[in-house]
Amino acid sequence: MTIRVFFVDDQAMVRAGFVMVVEAQDDMTVVGEAGDGAEALERLATTTADIVLMDVRMPRVDGVEATRQLLARADPPKVIVLTTFDLDEYAFAALQAGASGFLVKDAPAEDLLAAIRTVHRGDAVIAPSTTRRLLDQMAAELPAPLAGPDPLDALTDREREVLLLIARGASNAAIAKELFLSEGTVKTHVGRILAKFGMRDRVHAVIFAYEHRLVRPGMRQPPSDRSPRRSTAAKYRNRTIQQ
Repeated sequence: MTIRVFFVDDQAMVRAGFVMVVEAQDDMTVVGEAGDGAEALERLATTTADIVLMDVRMPRVDGVEATRQLLARADPPKVIVLTTFDLDEYAFAALQAGASGFLVKDAPAEDLLAAIRTVHRGDAVIAPSTTRRLLDQMAAELPAPLAGPDPLDALTDREREVLLLIARGASNAAIAKELFLSEGTVKTHVGRILAKFGMRDRVHAVIFAYEHRLVRPGMRQPPSDRSPRRSTAAKYRNRTIQQ
């Protein structure tokens, strides 16, 4: 199945770079572009997209409000937030509004493509260090939970362990290894956690864990085995120079 992608960014050059990368993939196609949130909402009323890559800082209607309005529609696309800054309160607000992931615009092309495929499968993009830093930064500013029953009491001890590891950015495979479980069992636990709180995906499970103080800023993060790669923007610049 071809993944239909729609780009929203007020910089035409940025959109052109992303379009070039996506159109080179056999399993993706670009179905449209918009220069701000208002234009995106208008065009997406008549254009069917699976994934929307949404800049958060734009004129007229910003990415946060556009994401909120878009996801309130029937059968909405998934939204991945894009921003120039890795610590951006707008990006955090967009995640709270329902976006399924967060990437900086200069992320490697491999990260962009992996994010699109991951979100299209129904998962969420929470692993990049920028997302973890964003959550750590913004969590310190969250209000204290309201007095009353703790929603976390609805979780079993095992589900609480799984949610904590999700919030630290662990994959199902990493959780299975940490807790000596099969991946199938981990998937079952994840599904139950999401269902208990009506959460759409893992990103919102992470936000929930921060909001209810299950995880706190600065807690241990799984090690990364990533090696440096060229960003989407860098690849686009190089291709332009060579043409």
